[in-house]
Amino acid sequence: MKITTVIIDDEPLAIDIIEKYCQSIDHIEVLATFTNPVAGMKFINNNKVDLLFLDIEMPMLSGLEIIHTLKVSPRLIFTTAYPQFAIEGFEMDAIDYLVKPVSYKRFLKAVNKLDPKIISTQQPPALALVQAPSRFLFVKSDYESVKIVIDDIKYIEGLKDYLKIHLADNRYVLTLSNFKNLMEKLPDETFIRIHNSYAVNLKFVEAIQRNKVIIEKQRLPISETYKNSFLQRIRL
Repeated sequence: MKITTVIIDDEPLAIDIIEKYCQSIDHIEVLATFTNPVAGMKFINNNKVDLLFLDIEMPMLSGLEIIHTLKVSPRLIFTTAYPQFAIEGFEMDAIDYLVKPVSYKRFLKAVNKLDPKIISTQQPPALALVQAPSRFLFVKSDYESVKIVIDDIKYIEGLKDYLKIHLADNRYVLTLSNFKNLMEKLPDETFIRIHNSYAVNLKFVEAIQRNKVIIEKQRLPISETYKNSFLQRIRL
């Protein structure tokens, strides 16, 4: 028997991770995912949903507010980057509380509380690792530390609590970190911030158009805060 599931989170990448984990378990069926909590709430009120993965901190409605508006509440697993909300979450009879970035092992532990039999033989979905070169760094992603070739990083994108590291082979690695910590590990001569949400590897910059940096057809914004330092770096 399938456990019907809905995922509500304002971060598409966070949804992707939980959805990928759910898809690795035969007995879990993801009915729908929502970045809009109001749309998610309407879906749950009109459909039979056994399990809800719910982010607590969202701009429109918090996860705790959503629970109070549901006609019939499914079983809950909260997901968030803020562990200080755990007590409040458990007071609402949540099955578990997952702190981002959610590892596959921790996900299984939470789902195991529904029915230990359905996940006893599950194995984590594979993650491709970058081959080791002379210059690399390790970042935490999902349930392991992933090795990344520094010269393969095209640009870095900030997404709320995560950094999305875009690589030369069109893959990306998602890590719970901030720009300050990551930039300290990267060579100053190659990497530079251009925006609160972007840092670029200069070797991949193909053109500059007004307040945009072009990297393989991607148009990344240059903010006023970083504009002067960026133009000085490229001697414009």
